[in-house]
Amino acid sequence: MNPEPPKDASNSSTDRPQNRHGGGVFIAIGAIVGAIGGGLMGQASAGLLAGLALGALAAVFIWWQGR
Repeated sequence: MNPEPPKDASNSSTDRPQNRHGGGVFIAIGAIVGAIGGGLMGQASAGLLAGLALGALAAVFIWWQGR
């Protein structure tokens, strides 16, 4: 016979994963939109970096709100 697990033992079938928010999509979209916008103004690299920075800020904000 199998002994019963202790009451404090983890049961993976009843444990619910934490609800995670997808903040990384803002980094990807920011990079793409920034590169396109910067390219239209003749500064694709600067636009890419600006888009990455804004996307990273949005991702950090989403992460911070979910804590």
